[in-house]
Amino acid sequence: MPTMRAARFDAATRDLAVHDVPVPQPGPGEALVRVAACGICHSDLSLLRGVVPSSLPVITPGHEAAGSIAALGSPDSGWQVGDRVVLASGRACGRCATCRAGGAWDDCRDQQVMAFDYDGAWAEYVVVPTVALTRLPEGIPMERAAILADAVATPYAAVVETARLRPAMAVGVWGLGGVGVHLVQAARLVGAAPIVALDPLEAARQRARDLGADHVLDPADGDVVAKIGEFTQGNGLDVAFDVVARGSTMAQASAALGYRGQLVLVGISADTVELGPETDYALKRRTVTGHFGYRKRHIEELVTLVARGRLDLSRSVSAVLPLEDIGEGVRRLAEKEGNPVRIVIRP
Repeated sequence: MPTMRAARFDAATRDLAVHDVPVPQPGPGEALVRVAACGICHSDLSLLRGVVPSSLPVITPGHEAAGSIAALGSPDSGWQVGDRVVLASGRACGRCATCRAGGAWDDCRDQQVMAFDYDGAWAEYVVVPTVALTRLPEGIPMERAAILADAVATPYAAVVETARLRPAMAVGVWGLGGVGVHLVQAARLVGAAPIVALDPLEAARQRARDLGADHVLDPADGDVVAKIGEFTQGNGLDVAFDVVARGSTMAQASAALGYRGQLVLVGISADTVELGPETDYALKRRTVTGHFGYRKRHIEELVTLVARGRLDLSRSVSAVLPLEDIGEGVRRLAEKEGNPVRIVIRP
């Protein structure tokens, strides 16, 4: 049986190491993809730290991938071996009410997530459902295409679907890492104004300003809510996106909301949601909404936007490392060494 190199994570020992493992074989409706690039995400750190555990005792992480089709498990008129593709990182459970009713896989109520429920793409090859594939034009580099499948698609979906942003809506973004800085870009793309970006790192704030934020703030500044009030002519934020999702950021983002303001929780943490007096939400008609992931159509839209030059990802890939250096890439992201947007591995 042919083998490949893959990073394997043992949940019991917390060991992450590259091993030789069998090349997976695609079944009917699946494709074997030769991985050209895969991002390292904060969700991967959550997996490695046990904050968001895998459903498998040993698993291959990595859920932001692009590559080319190496084999098809069954004939598919839409795809051929060699096609360049971006991989959506999910598949249907096949058991929930939506699946039983014949709903789309990305409407599944218990969607399985690549690298958490089945093997991911920190490997030379990965198997995915063909319905998760999006065709990739030749002009988009694989390293940039890979990060569409979370670092860009998740904040984009938060903007266009969860928050339903419209032009001239006032927006705040807490946390300016890979997801946050792309959220700033997506908000600007749909015409939000003003956009206030917050992060304790000066370099991250400057990057957000360069990519479209109207104002940048250090969340440790005691006058943050007052300053946001000034930026919005006293109206407060229409939408506050919390990419950090810690107790302090949730409380601060909540306090900065205006009338009918919406707090969208994009980040994942174990912190308790405590938002202050209930009357602020009842009388001012505020809402809190959780956000997770994206739909396949969001990747398709992003591919078009990048190909047409509407969305610039030229500054989004901070480093490209070989698969054998996956541990080093994880360390750099965890320690924020070099203030990375996205570190990508190339198997």
